[in-house]
Formats: sequence, structure tokens, C-alpha cells
Amino acid sequence: MNILSLLRSRFRDALSDLGSQDIAALVDMVRPSQDPRFGDYQANCAMPLANQLGKPPRDVAAEIIDRLDVSDLCEQPEVAGPGFINLRLQDAWLHRDLQNALADGKRLGITPTDSPRTVVLDYSSPNVAKPMHVGHIRSTVIGAALENVLQFLGHRTISDNHIGDWGTQFGMILFGTKHFLDSVAFDRDPVTELGRLYKLVSSLVEYHEAVNTKRPQIEQQLADQQRLVAELAQTAESEDKAAKKKAARARLQAETRLADLKTELASFSAKIAQIDDDPVRSELAASHPNIGQQVLAETAKLHAGDAENRALWQKFLPACKQEIDETYARLGVRFDHTLGESFYQDRLAGVVDDLRNKNLAIQSDGAVCVFLDGYKSPMIVQKKDGAFLYATTDLATIQYRAEQFQPDAILYVVDHRQSLHFEQLFATARLMGYSDVELAHVKFGTVLGEDGRPYKTRSGDTVGLTGLLDEAVRRARTVVDENDDAKPSPELSAQQRQQVAEVVGIGAIKYADLSHNRESDYVFSYDKMLSMKGNTAAYMQYSYARVRSIFEKGQVDVDQLCAAGHSIKCAHVAERALGLEIVRLAEALDRVVADYRPNHLTAYLFELAGRFAEFFEQCPVLKAEPEATRTSRLLLCNLTGRTLKRGLALLGIEVVERM
Repeated sequence: MNILSLLRSRFRDALSDLGSQDIAALVDMVRPSQDPRFGDYQANCAMPLANQLGKPPRDVAAEIIDRLDVSDLCEQPEVAGPGFINLRLQDAWLHRDLQNALADGKRLGITPTDSPRTVVLDYSSPNVAKPMHVGHIRSTVIGAALENVLQFLGHRTISDNHIGDWGTQFGMILFGTKHFLDSVAFDRDPVTELGRLYKLVSSLVEYHEAVNTKRPQIEQQLADQQRLVAELAQTAESEDKAAKKKAARARLQAETRLADLKTELASFSAKIAQIDDDPVRSELAASHPNIGQQVLAETAKLHAGDAENRALWQKFLPACKQEIDETYARLGVRFDHTLGESFYQDRLAGVVDDLRNKNLAIQSDGAVCVFLDGYKSPMIVQKKDGAFLYATTDLATIQYRAEQFQPDAILYVVDHRQSLHFEQLFATARLMGYSDVELAHVKFGTVLGEDGRPYKTRSGDTVGLTGLLDEAVRRARTVVDENDDAKPSPELSAQQRQQVAEVVGIGAIKYADLSHNRESDYVFSYDKMLSMKGNTAAYMQYSYARVRSIFEKGQVDVDQLCAAGHSIKCAHVAERALGLEIVRLAEALDRVVADYRPNHLTAYLFELAGRFAEFFEQCPVLKAEPEATRTSRLLLCNLTGRTLKRGLALLGIEVVERM
């Protein structure tokens, strides 16, 4: 049961006839108390309502209490300070709620929603022509966690991995196969060889773009910016204070832009030097001066149905999919559908026709574009050469999902850098008639290195996801070995240690990502994520293992204990705090789905683990007396362990019985 929702419902009734024009905002001011001295929940709505009504806040608070019906679950509400309403749950009610959770083996007393929705989740979506990298971890684990939580709460979820299996990356591989393929290497390990070809061709394309276009452009911009900075330096000599201040601000902005341009130029120069200083690649670059256009030509031939390119594409695809499927299996992630870009190719012309027939798209400079109010640039759905774009495919995807799944919502768990694309995509979809479905961009920030820049290897390459997982497991194994070896008598076999390391290592990467607000960037640190202290998966897993050790040490049969019909009584303040936190799981899950942020669940689990640590320190369990107290505390421990396990499972993280 969601206690907060229940209390807000009661407050909504109490506030309904008091003259407020925004009851919803007042109801949202009913929240868990930040200090147990002021009750379990607190309502701060009397003060703003008093301002609206022109009455003293304490009088308004008293009037709300008079109209409030919470006698079945709370003690008598109290007015505190300038008009805060403090609420404390009845112990009897809390005990009943804990008993209900104890008796509900799988759901911990959380009932499925009575308003289920159909939600399509589009997440992960790697380009299958190249290995998955660190950038895919965020979309994959956030999307999977949201799917798990929505499903647990009773919603119908449909996960779709919209893989990149049709774009320019395959044009690069096709060109590379025809010119640079190592057949022996391909036969031995096709995915690695395809990855090598992709990186090689991509570097050559970038080299020629940098030499012929980007570096000259940056050099020209740099020269213009240097002149601007010099001019602003002269105008800053004005005696007028306001003008001087304005000129100084403009000069600072210009100097900042100048520094950025110098950084960009250095980056392009470094890319050029990498090729120029490598005799093999330098010769390849000289031999293929038009490689960019040739890659696009290979892509166009694939899309046009060229027999050779289609045959090569069909040869590459199974090995590429197998590679990413192995990574998903290791992450414990599965999808209901994997409908890549290629699936929608026969729908794209129809999408453009539909847009034109509805007068939503027009021809502009030879391309077909959708012009939207509030946006400077149009959304292009077909280039002048007839090629379709990502926007066209995404519109076809919405069209298909609406027809096939009749969703109430479609969630796109995609990098924040795609925000403009999704704004225009959703605006166009609504104009096409898809106004009844919620379209949401569940955006996320960047994984950073210790230097504050996007996380890369020392050589500057993107970090591969498989290598990332391997390293986390290796480091976790070191921690497991050290902890077990430090015991008077080690408890784990080598096989058990490796199994624990796999669970802890992969769990650490997932939890470290999910514990941050998804829109924030975060710094990737193996040391922090594998720490046994703080808000980490390792700490949560350790807390669970600690619970299990109590039952093992006391030789307590958990199933028999739970089936015996014993009662939970929270007499000690630490017992009550733990019990209250246990029954707040439903609140945390509702916060997750309210704005699609899994960090609400990690914050809850961290709070629960902290409450259990306090309980463990202050309340003996196996040695507790009398027997009824011992039994009650064992049941609280059991509920804590089950709640931790369930919460972590919803995040896609496993637990271990021993650490």
C-alpha cells in the first residue's frame, strides 16, 4: 500500500471546499517527514492556503484537521510552528501493514495499479555494426529498470530494441570489406574484424573531412574570432561604466569562444596527425581521397537492393547480433522485440506521402521538410537525392507501434544530445494525429572520466562495454578474495568467489549509473562503485547478505518462521524506523514512474539499508528476549532482506547469500 498516496487522497477530500484554486499543488505538500520528531508525514499546505484565504495559518491548519479523516491510520494530527500539520501512523496500523507485506511472498503487500497502461519502451538501440561501448550502459540499464518497475506495478510493457542495422555504418563496413578485409581474421572472429574495418574506414572518412572541410572552416572562424577579440579589447577602454561593463562581458564571451575554437582546431589537427604519422593509413588515405562519397554510395546501393551488398549485409548481421546478445545476457537484459531500422524501410515512402498529403511537409531546396512553429530549422524527412533520414524512420516506428500495440505511452531512453530531434519528432507525430499517446524522451547525461570529459581509454578510444564489465568483475574478485581471506576460516570456494564477483561487479556498474539523477553527468570510478560504504550496489548486497547471515547463524528456518503466524511489534524506536521504511517501498516505486527516474528507488534502498544498520546496532536479534521480541525482530530482518532483494531485482541487480 502506498501510504503517501492514501494520505494525499484524504487531504484532497479535506481541502475540496476550502476555496483553493489549486488543490493539486496543496496536496503535493503532504510529504514524508524529514525529522521523526515531527511525525512520519507532514503537510505544509496550510500556510499557502492561508495566504489565499487571508486567514491565520494555524487557524487554517486546525480547520483542515477538523475536516481530515485519518482516524483509521494515524494518531490525532498536530499543528506545529506556523501551521505545519504533523502526522504519525498508528502503531497498530503500521504493524498490520508489515504483516500484510510479510504474508505476500512476491509483492510485499504492493497491489497492482487499478489503471494499467500499455507502455512501449525504446532503449539500448546500439549500432550492431560495431561493438557496444560505455555509452550504451546508461540507456540499457535505465530502460530495463523502468520496464521492470512498470511491469511490477501492473502496467503492460513492451520493450523494443531499435537497433541500428541499416545506416551509414554498414556503408563503411561494406566499403571496408571490399577494399581492406582480412579474410583469415574474419573467419576466426567476424565481429572483431568488422569492428576493425568500421574504425579504419571511419578514421579515413574523418581524416578527409578534417583536411578538406573542417580544419579550414575552423581556421577561418579562428581568424575571425581573433579579430573580434582585438576589436573588443579596444572598445573596452570607454569611460562610461555601463558600456565598459558590457564591453568586458562581450570580450569575455569572445575570448571563451576563441579558446573553444583553438581546442577544436587542436582536435582536428590531432586526428589528421594520427593518419599522417602512420605510414600504412597515410597511404590508404592517399589512395582513397573520395572515401566519404564512396561510403555513401555503398549505403545507397544497400538500400536500393543491390544483390552483392544485400548478401554481405545478411552475412554480417547474425554475427553482429550474436555479439550484442551475449552482452545483454550478461547484463540480464531481454527485449520483447528487436525491430531495427531495416524493418521499417518499406514504410518510409508512405510516411513522406502521408506528411505531404496532410500538408505537413513541403519541398525546400530539393528536400522534403516539416517546418514547425518555434524551431529555426525544419525536420528533414527526405533529402534531395531521395534518401530518407532517422526522422523518417522514427515517424514510421511511431506509426507501426500505434497500429500494432495501441500504446498509452512510448518512452525513448536516449542521450540528452538528441533532445531537439525528439522535440521535433513528437511535435510532428502529434500533427499527424498521434495526440492521445504520451511520447516521452527519457534523456540522460554522459558517463565521464576522472578528467571530467567523456569516458575513454588512454589512447582516446571509446571504452568497450565488454571490457568494462570484465574489469569490474576482475576488481570485484580482488575485493571478494581479500574479504574472504581475512576471515579466520574462508567460507567461499574459488567457484563461489567468481560467482559473487560477477554479481557484485556487474551490479556495481548498473547501480552506479542508476543511483544518479539520469539527466546528470557522472564520473565513472571503479573504486567508488565497488565500495562497501555509501550508496553502492556492494553496500546493498552486503546488507542483504548480512540479513541472510543472521538466519544462517541462528539456524532459523525462514519459511517455517513466516508460516507460523507470529506477529511483528515495533517497540524500539529503531524497530519502528525500520518497519516504516519497509512499507514505503510502494511510494518509491510510484516516484520512479512519475518522472521515469530509477534513482528514486536507489535512494530508497540506501535509506532502508541505513535503517537496518541502525536497527542491527541497537536491537539484538538472536539473543533478544523474550521469545516474542526475538521472533518479531527475525520477521523484520526477513522483510528487510526480501525488500532489498526485490528492489535490487527491479533495478536488474542480483544478490548473493554470502559476501
